[in-house]
Amino acid sequence: MLERPMRRVLPRSLLGRSLLIVLIPLVVTQGVSLQLFYGSHLDIVSRRLSAGVAGEVAQTLLLLDRYRRPADQAWIMATASDQFLLAMRFRPDATLDHARRANLFGPMDDELAAALQGIRRPFTMDWHTDPHVVKIHVQLEGGVLDIDAPRKRLDVGPIYLFVAWNAGSALLLFMVAALFMRNQVRAIRRLARAAEAFGMGREQGTIRPEGAQEVRKAASAFNRMQERILRFVTQRTAMLAGVSHDLRTPLTRLRLSLAMVPQHGALNAEELAPEISEMIADVEEMERMIEGYLGFARGEGSEQARPVDLPLLLDEVALSASRAGADFVRVLSTPMPELMLRKDAIRRVLANLLDNARRHGGRISLVAMLEERAVQIVVDDDGPGISPDRRESVFRPFESGATGGTGLGLTIARDIVRAHGGELSLETSPMGGLRARIRLPLQAAA
Repeated sequence: MLERPMRRVLPRSLLGRSLLIVLIPLVVTQGVSLQLFYGSHLDIVSRRLSAGVAGEVAQTLLLLDRYRRPADQAWIMATASDQFLLAMRFRPDATLDHARRANLFGPMDDELAAALQGIRRPFTMDWHTDPHVVKIHVQLEGGVLDIDAPRKRLDVGPIYLFVAWNAGSALLLFMVAALFMRNQVRAIRRLARAAEAFGMGREQGTIRPEGAQEVRKAASAFNRMQERILRFVTQRTAMLAGVSHDLRTPLTRLRLSLAMVPQHGALNAEELAPEISEMIADVEEMERMIEGYLGFARGEGSEQARPVDLPLLLDEVALSASRAGADFVRVLSTPMPELMLRKDAIRRVLANLLDNARRHGGRISLVAMLEERAVQIVVDDDGPGISPDRRESVFRPFESGATGGTGLGLTIARDIVRAHGGELSLETSPMGGLRARIRLPLQAAA
């Protein structure tokens, strides 16, 4: 139960959490040292200084009580001024002003007040009127004795200097730790960006290992993985391209042979015409299947992302679909910045979705909307749609072939969208058919 509120309070980044790990022990350590100084050493020193001043005041008061003659008392107060640096003067028939004064920051006033309790006479202290002396007023029988005690005899030193040194050293250590941790986290962020870009098909080359030893090992492992994957994809694409070429050659010869078969005048030519047409259609279907398989295996991985004007691309794809017979109800796009996309790959996704909508529906709606952190492209049709229990299975290879085609169109489309960091999903359309929703993140504006 406590873990969830802690997640809201703790920083989410590695840098923030690392600095928090450094900051908490640092603050605790500095707080303990401040408490040890302020709570023990400072109190002891201040108590001893206050006891010395209070003892001198008490000794002077005892002498004044013992020797009542004015000349003796004047000599006693002069001696106190010379020997103890306590300037004294007597105000006859005066009474103490018991107005409360604000306390000081530190134990000095409290310790002096406690020490002066030993004189067993009413007294007040004034720490604020003069910054160099402490004015002590003692009630005597015939009046008030004013005593100016030098503040330097009671002041251990400016407390703010120790606090400033404590806080300054902690801040300096924290800044050094922050600088060091930032350099370490920068290497991890660079590795994360490289992995994300590679996952989206953007080849940025190898990354330079830097940072801590573990981060360097991770970067080197990523470079080796990237090299192996690129080599595998290149070999697979080359192999499939060769297979495609080898298959196209006999199919082309077969198609030419069928085209050279006489359609009229020859023996039984009219009877063979339907079979020949069906065979030509089968050859064309096999050629489309080969193109689909090759595209699926290639994954459009050779194309690099570049700034794309998405509304313009939508208009181009819609125009091409209209020429193929698509009936658009609307094509709408809100203004948006250029996006870093693989243009031909996204064009293929949209063309595939519009072709499916044209073949299975009558009317089509194509809308693109700009959101806070993403762009949504929605394709609606008024066809029969797909039942909810089959909407996920049609994305598997060769599963959607029952509806016509090779069964790879939606699979390739989702792979391309996910390679851009987005998602392709199927829903029920308000037009009664199927809705295909593409969500692409706003990765970067050109």
